[in-house]
Amino acid sequence: MASAAEQLAANLNFGAFSKATELKKRIWFTLGALIVYRLGTYIPLPGINPIELARMFEQQQGGILGMLDLFNGGAIQRMSVFALGIMPYISASIIMQLMTSMSPAMAQLKKDGEAGRQKINQYTRYGTVILTAVQGYAIATSLSSGNIAIESGGFFIATTVITLIGGTLMLMWLGEQITARGVGNGISLIIFAGIVAQLPVAIVGTLEMSSRGELGGPLVIVAILLMVVAVIAFIVFMERAQRRVLIQYPKRQTANAVSQGEKSHMPLKLNTAGVIPPIFASALLMLPLTVAQLMADGGPEWMTSVTTLLGRGQPLYMGMYAAGIIFFCFFYTALVFNPEETADNLKKYGGFIPGIRPGANTAKYLDFVLTRLTLVGAGYLTLVCLLPEVLINKYSIPFYFGGTSLLIVVNVTMDTVGQIHSHLMAHQYEGLLKKSKLRGKGRRR
Repeated sequence: MASAAEQLAANLNFGAFSKATELKKRIWFTLGALIVYRLGTYIPLPGINPIELARMFEQQQGGILGMLDLFNGGAIQRMSVFALGIMPYISASIIMQLMTSMSPAMAQLKKDGEAGRQKINQYTRYGTVILTAVQGYAIATSLSSGNIAIESGGFFIATTVITLIGGTLMLMWLGEQITARGVGNGISLIIFAGIVAQLPVAIVGTLEMSSRGELGGPLVIVAILLMVVAVIAFIVFMERAQRRVLIQYPKRQTANAVSQGEKSHMPLKLNTAGVIPPIFASALLMLPLTVAQLMADGGPEWMTSVTTLLGRGQPLYMGMYAAGIIFFCFFYTALVFNPEETADNLKKYGGFIPGIRPGANTAKYLDFVLTRLTLVGAGYLTLVCLLPEVLINKYSIPFYFGGTSLLIVVNVTMDTVGQIHSHLMAHQYEGLLKKSKLRGKGRRR
């Protein structure tokens, strides 16, 4: 089965693309919003001492702080107005999704259609403000106590918290606007833009480390490139993998004849959750640990011990990261695919799986198949995200060549290309319909 990228390349008609005015507007809007985001990462927080900030980041960039800076496109290193990035919004979304599965009142809101969805989005925004305020206060007090602020005190803390809240809300709004008026998922594209923007810096840094002999010479650079290519190929292969469940529809008798029963397939992806599990696991793991690492200097001894145990490449960090990925794989898959509802819809329209009775047995079978697929998908995501972490920790390879960053880049690229292909095909269909209507009018005359 050809991917959306292959279909787009095979059917790409530049004449049709140039006529797709709506698609071009969406693409330009998306690029403009991402440019605004990148410009914002260079606006520093007021009252920051850049020399002390650079010294602090150089000491801690090998840990959780460096990983958070990866998702924020260098905003942490510059301590910009977008320093917290979009992660508080992602954390608030996780909390709301957990609540919809545990609270009957929230579950009822989810079933109320568009009105309920808007209410849940409103609660998510409130949660984003609260989380950003808490995390912003922790960062502001850490910067103040760490001599990074030019003039520490209550005014610096207040302005920092307000600025960070404004920056995160701005990114949240930008992400929603990209999703509604642009191409692709806005939140994922913001993270994607941050990672891609740092790639040239990572490549130059890797070449400088190789020239200084810190990476072992040119052969190691070639090995890194081969590893990156292999990981990308593996991700593309696994993301396209699916189990096609055969669906049979019964014969139908019409006035003139009996039509043969139709056969169809229900595609069940190996990785139904996509890039959500690594992002969610990173959001839950990194945000509190970043604050803990910022507070470790001059803080209690147990805080320093916790920060050390949860450093990148450490067993406790790897175990918690893997557990988060596996949990969110199953959790998000359960949110987006309901075997009981799917089985009821099949029964309603007369479809059935050969050898499986309609109704409850079909739901159990779909749940069994989906569980096995999700288990394999969770293992694949865990392998892709954790194996490069070991190499990064052992050989000091930049984070940007790690499995998590490559997974996000490849997944977001495939999703965005798929949406562009869908918009282009819809435009072509609209053109064909208009031509057929014009021909019909000409014949009636």
